Amino acid sequence: MSQTHQSTATCPSCEEPLEESDRFCGACGYDLSSAPRAAAPAPEGSAPEGATEWPAAQEPDSSDTPAPVHLPTDLEGLESGGGAPDPRTATPEQLEAATPAAGTKLCVACRAGQVDPDGYCENCGHAQPRERDHMEQELDAVAAVSDRGLRHHRNEDAFVISSAALPDGSPAVVALVCDGVSSATRPDDASLAATRAANESLHESLPRGTHPQQALHEAILTAAEAVNALAQEPATAREHQPHQNAPACTFVGSIVTRELLVVGWVGDSRAYWVPDDRTATAARLTEDDSWAAQMVAAGLMNEAEAYADERAHAITGWLGADAYELEPHTASFKPDRPGVVVVCTDGLWNYAESAEEMARAVPADATGRPLHAAQVLTGHALDGGGHDNVTVAVLPFPGARQGAGSA
Repeated sequence: MSQTHQSTATCPSCEEPLEESDRFCGACGYDLSSAPRAAAPAPEGSAPEGATEWPAAQEPDSSDTPAPVHLPTDLEGLESGGGAPDPRTATPEQLEAATPAAGTKLCVACRAGQVDPDGYCENCGHAQPRERDHMEQELDAVAAVSDRGLRHHRNEDAFVISSAALPDGSPAVVALVCDGVSSATRPDDASLAATRAANESLHESLPRGTHPQQALHEAILTAAEAVNALAQEPATAREHQPHQNAPACTFVGSIVTRELLVVGWVGDSRAYWVPDDRTATAARLTEDDSWAAQMVAAGLMNEAEAYADERAHAITGWLGADAYELEPHTASFKPDRPGVVVVCTDGLWNYAESAEEMARAVPADATGRPLHAAQVLTGHALDGGGHDNVTVAVLPFPGARQGAGSA
């Protein structure tokens, strides 16, 4: 909430600082008119400013006939329903005038007010639940879940799952996950634009016979262009603050074919391999573009020391107009046994960082029930504290006919 002077009042619901003129909390939508406020004593016999003048109650007369009762509808401005016409007595013209236009979003709290572009009810001020707060999707061979988490006010992650046909008719299953950079402008738009652009690119290149690893490399470049374009849009200029960067996000994706497992990434979102046979070795398939990873790679710290540092999660690679130099990473593998690929943001792997920890968190039946596995992993992050948005996709791998090895 922007402020032009020091404010001492705070929201009784979320303790967000308030301005004297605020009717609703800008952070949580709390109706401030319902909170108790100190008022100056009114002169004796007068009604408080803005209060309704109720008629004086009449005393019973000598015949013991009850005095007439005054109803709220007898007083101007106190009709039930916030001024909406009574459907039992209103004319068709009145009802039509009071009916919201097609496509108008009504408040989930009062069911009367319209929702403004910022997501608050114009009638009661309540913040509306966002569609992206919790999302689930399942296809035949892949599933994904995304959740706002317990500490953030919106979900800045995005995902796409799909299946494309290769030239021989066999499927290539796709899962793409992006994590919006919170310190940047419009991080939620950045992650959404990146996943959509990359998915469209893959559905153009894979059916043409482009090798999945090359196709994913090209898709990351296309996603970067889509995020870069956001920096030129008027919406970015309106929301831009001096301390913020251009829209930005991380990227991680996986393509699974009959015999090949491909991953590609930029940033610190990750992909893990978890075999069905838990006596076999699980593996992390990606390397973070982060301060901690650089320290470990340079031999300046061991992994425990680097990730304990407060700078550990500072990313050194991302998609966005102000990225230093875009270097998409890709790799392909040929697993020799069935298992699942877990593609996720740091909202999950913060609570299951090593491959062994992730393997313990993945349900044993993940290959046959990928949506259930994604739900369990999301719950694992929320149970751990849910400090960040959580997004995870689970792709079963059926197991190749050839021996293991990296392509």
